[in-house]
Amino acid sequence: MNLSAPPKYGMGARARRTEDRALLIGAGQFTDDIVPDGVLHAVVLRSAMAHARITLGDLAEVRAMPGVRLVMTSDDLDGIGGLPCKGKIRQIDGTHPKMPHHPLLNGDVVRHVGDPIAFIVADTVEQAKTAAEAIEVDYDALPAVVDMHRALEGGSPQVWPDFDSNVAFTCARGGKGATDAAMLRAAKISRIEIVNNRLVANYMEPRGVIAEYDPEADRYTITLGTQGGHGMRDRIAKDILKIPSNKVRVITPDVGGGFGTKAFCYHEYPLAAIAAKRLEAPVKWIGDRSEHFLVDTHGRDNFAVAEMAMDEEGHFLAMRVDLLANMGAYLSQFGPFIPEGGLTMLTGVYDIPHMYALCRGIYTNTVPVDAYRGAGRPEAAYLIERLVDQCGRDTGLGPVEIRRRNFIKPEALPYETQGGRIFDTGEFDGHLTKALSLADWDGFDDRVAKAKQDGKLRGFGIGTYVEACAFPGTEEATLRLEEDGTVTLFIGTQTNGQGHATAYAQFIVGQLGLEYDKIKLVQGDTDQVANGDGTGGSRSVPLGAVSVHNAAVKLAAQVKAIAAVPLEASVEELDLADGMIRVTGTNRGMSLAELAKSAPDPSKLTAFDDEFEQPEPTYPNGSHIAEVEIDPETGVTTIVGYWIVDDFGATVNPMLLEGQVHGGIVQGIGQALYEHTVYDSEGQLLSASFLDYTMPRADGIPDFVFETRNVPSKTNAFGIKGAGEAGSIGSCPAVMNAIADALNRGYGITAIDMPATPEKVWTAIQNGL
Repeated sequence: MNLSAPPKYGMGARARRTEDRALLIGAGQFTDDIVPDGVLHAVVLRSAMAHARITLGDLAEVRAMPGVRLVMTSDDLDGIGGLPCKGKIRQIDGTHPKMPHHPLLNGDVVRHVGDPIAFIVADTVEQAKTAAEAIEVDYDALPAVVDMHRALEGGSPQVWPDFDSNVAFTCARGGKGATDAAMLRAAKISRIEIVNNRLVANYMEPRGVIAEYDPEADRYTITLGTQGGHGMRDRIAKDILKIPSNKVRVITPDVGGGFGTKAFCYHEYPLAAIAAKRLEAPVKWIGDRSEHFLVDTHGRDNFAVAEMAMDEEGHFLAMRVDLLANMGAYLSQFGPFIPEGGLTMLTGVYDIPHMYALCRGIYTNTVPVDAYRGAGRPEAAYLIERLVDQCGRDTGLGPVEIRRRNFIKPEALPYETQGGRIFDTGEFDGHLTKALSLADWDGFDDRVAKAKQDGKLRGFGIGTYVEACAFPGTEEATLRLEEDGTVTLFIGTQTNGQGHATAYAQFIVGQLGLEYDKIKLVQGDTDQVANGDGTGGSRSVPLGAVSVHNAAVKLAAQVKAIAAVPLEASVEELDLADGMIRVTGTNRGMSLAELAKSAPDPSKLTAFDDEFEQPEPTYPNGSHIAEVEIDPETGVTTIVGYWIVDDFGATVNPMLLEGQVHGGIVQGIGQALYEHTVYDSEGQLLSASFLDYTMPRADGIPDFVFETRNVPSKTNAFGIKGAGEAGSIGSCPAVMNAIADALNRGYGITAIDMPATPEKVWTAIQNGL
């Protein structure tokens, strides 16, 4: 056991979060906390039907109602673009998919419940709501389709009648001929059909926006919660308003969770900006929880048929997948990228010589689907890990040996997968072996017997995953020494609760001899931070920390060079500590504040770095193990143990890392056991509130045993692999494999889909009796 104290700063420091105090005492500032002088309030009139032609009644009386300042419809948006889709993937025939127009306001046809029809601005929220309720909408109902399989049937309702079918796109990975040939010579083929259920992000803070317009500068200032202001600015300015990006300033205050879903541009943001210009007053829209369910992009929603071909000894020969991905009624900003990117990760940590995976994106009359924590990688890991467990059952090798027999060996790295990924480092059997030891795999049979005596079923589930994150690119960082001796960091990532202020400060305080509270982080302002690629794909620390470190090294060198003159010493004789610059071995020194105030060239108090550019993604991996107990009388599943051994390359801050992993696991448990988005056949969302959509609660979450077994990345300068999404990737397969294991031991049941609610488990048991 390593009993040495963790470092105070730099890699591995267990620094406490510096940003938490303000949030804990209620001093945080979120979008809804900001109230500009003279602000007006907006609401959105949304479709009550999933598919219909619409006609609006006379709006003159509505526009004359007390307090109403503006009623905008599609007729008022000439020259304005729709919401953009940047997911221009390559289809199997070499073409890009046809992109349907996604209007800010619908004037002729609505295509899902919640589609926006009118934007109403008034002096108060209540007046705007009253006006919205007074607008007459004549619905001429059209047939709706919400089920992907039905959407593919001949004669099914068409979401986009001008398109050939409800297939939005068709893409593939791997080699079909070689895969089919390998399947023909297989000694055994395992097959599963599997659902990856649709989810609602349900971050703590619903979306909102405040838009202001300066007529003298002909410029907008838009305040809203984002995962990156620069991308949001460009979408609003260039794609929708059709103006240069420098005509829009985006400010992001505190953000109460993102999970990918706050990365996208939504209707209300440009609508508020248009209204602010027309009314020459600030316009504020704050969504509520019901709107979040109805209109914010959903996640997951896949159906797949997967097959694995094996030889006589259980070695994998080929994998074949047919995947349907629900895209909703429109192609969201990055929507097609999510299932297409997931195809690249389908083979997981296994040496599979051949693969062919076909993916079809499907239009339905539902909310668009886009990235949600993990963005395609959780879907891929869930599919391969459920399939591998089935292979273990079919061969009799079991869940451990089937994995060990087919893991990519360390000596085979770097390894190019059939999905086109190149894994640089990893010891997959190493972290599985460690996780099995922590979970007492050898003693599991005794626990099964004890559970049986108590009338319960016991199951053991493994989820061994790999993901791609921290994708190629860079993140600029600028450090500035202030006259009070503090240092300000400017960087274009965007914290949504991850702890950026603390993590980045770890790479500054040691170089400049400062305490953590002397570092100020500036994010979320496109005027103050010139460039930035935002937060997503676990990129912020792997890329940002390298640039922050490099800038800190440069600033420390510049500070010493400036101080050397008044201190009459060489740079080599100077040390930075406790906010001071001291001449080693003497009592001579000066504070950083004194230096900043007296510096002859203030530009030398600023250091900038954009030199690090990561060439390839990183590939975090690990093993999750869940142990469950099922009461066959009620179908209730209890997670009685949960163990994780992850390979994150290198650990920046163990405390922040634990928080990220724990949070991701809880989201995965939520998907596996509780969360489910349900539409009826007419496209009405039945699970549109917390009354009908079950969220994970503390009393359903076990204690976690979490350790790392890091093998440094070769593509990241610090060896970091990224950790923001890993918990949500390994958890679903671990929990569901444990449930399937318990049901198989008790009743021979192996096919069960998420969420494994008590009703679903109980029904499966009754059907298996």
